[in-house]
Amino acid sequence: MQETLRITLIVAIAFLVGSCTENLSASRPYILTTATTGGTYYPVGVALATITKAQLYDTEGISLSAISSAGSMENIKLMRDNQAQFALLQGIFAAWAWNGDGPISRPQPWLRVIGAMWQNADHFVLLKELTNNGSIMDLDTLDGHRFAIGARNSGAERSGRHILESLGLDYENRLDLAYMGYGATANAIQDGTIVGMNIPAGIPVTAITRAFAMVGEDLAVLEFTDDELERVNTMYPLWSRFVIPANTYPNQANDVRSIAHPNVLAVRADIPDKAVYQITRAIFENLAALHEIHKATREVTLENALVGLGAPLHPGALRYYREQGLEIPADLLSP
Repeated sequence: MQETLRITLIVAIAFLVGSCTENLSASRPYILTTATTGGTYYPVGVALATITKAQLYDTEGISLSAISSAGSMENIKLMRDNQAQFALLQGIFAAWAWNGDGPISRPQPWLRVIGAMWQNADHFVLLKELTNNGSIMDLDTLDGHRFAIGARNSGAERSGRHILESLGLDYENRLDLAYMGYGATANAIQDGTIVGMNIPAGIPVTAITRAFAMVGEDLAVLEFTDDELERVNTMYPLWSRFVIPANTYPNQANDVRSIAHPNVLAVRADIPDKAVYQITRAIFENLAALHEIHKATREVTLENALVGLGAPLHPGALRYYREQGLEIPADLLSP
């Protein structure tokens, strides 16, 4: 009898210790790395962190702190080195990192995703006086003009290069490339030190709004034909048609037929399932609050959560989606 009681107590204590250990490992502050403050990543990252802390800190001890960065490329490095546990990434970077492709030479097996956020609309902006038909191919007619491709090693730079290379543009020889963040880019085009810029972000983009408010009558957002969209999608079919509605920006009288691909919320694979589950649930059960913070987040919906992810789901996020009855594509299951 005493031996049975002793064994029962040992099992009970082991269960409690294991449960407490799991809770303690999940309960901690995490870092969410975003991008420069002039784009969409940083304000949305702050919003995600605010919602997570408000919903989970008192009950679960879980919080996110949003930090600025150079963007997707730096975010991969920060996550790899565990200086950040969560990140906002362009979908193409999730695909590159998982496969070891593009600017990321080796596969990153630690990478998982929580879900798709909002569409990253491509804004290739050029002085109207240098345009021919308002197409992205107008960049191939320039000759030594200074063009801001994005901050060095940023998501903007790398995705911009991917698009231009997919279209066969001789941009390295045609353009004098400038490397700067979104805010500095807006200043430069107002000052006349550049003739164009590449700013991929959710609409409306603060830097684009600033530039168009000052010199918008002289600027054009370049458009993409259906054929050009198809060529961009040759390697990774993540992009889709995206129309920037008229009057999204000052002095923008007409719709702009651009393209976009999803941004994703990424996470390290070693973050406890419980923490990721709770964060995923907190985000999708508080979408109304998120939508009020930035217009771009109105595209964040449960229906779009599994579109264009580029890498497998974290088991914690997978659990939440299954509870919601979503059908999970096989390529999103962790190996």
